[in-house]
Amino acid sequence: MADENEKKNNGATKTQPETEKAGQSADAPKADAPKASAPKRKRGAKVKVPRGKIYVQSTYNNTMISVTDPSGNVISWGSAGLAGFKGSKKSTPYAAQKTMEDVLARVKDRGLTEVDVFVKGIGSGRESAIRALQGSGLAVLSIKDETPIPHGGVRPKKVRRV
Repeated sequence: MADENEKKNNGATKTQPETEKAGQSADAPKADAPKASAPKRKRGAKVKVPRGKIYVQSTYNNTMISVTDPSGNVISWGSAGLAGFKGSKKSTPYAAQKTMEDVLARVKDRGLTEVDVFVKGIGSGRESAIRALQGSGLAVLSIKDETPIPHGGVRPKKVRRV
């Protein structure tokens, strides 16, 4: 195509760059030029964690699981929504089981062997999440229920006078 343009111009060379002919000046930045962005942060090497804590929060609507090291830094987390369940299916025991399996699959390369389990909430997924954890081969050192229980409850309504 460049040969055809040279033949039409009788061998004369082009004086303007192609971008100027299209209505852009030569000083304007090109669209496909890489933009200067903030330097990407380099992730550190994944530290081996032989012992950790697993927090299971089971509500009426969802089951959320966090895996931490002994000092409380989160290694991995997951929820029934993240595992692909939507709507009322998030609150099922099956969703809690699959969520626990997904989280443990992501933590497997960290060398986790012993865990303490902390369960909070009254949802239907708490039992099945613990069963999935025990079936995974990790050594469960302890299971503690941290469900908040009201002592005395809220203040009652005033007595109705008729």
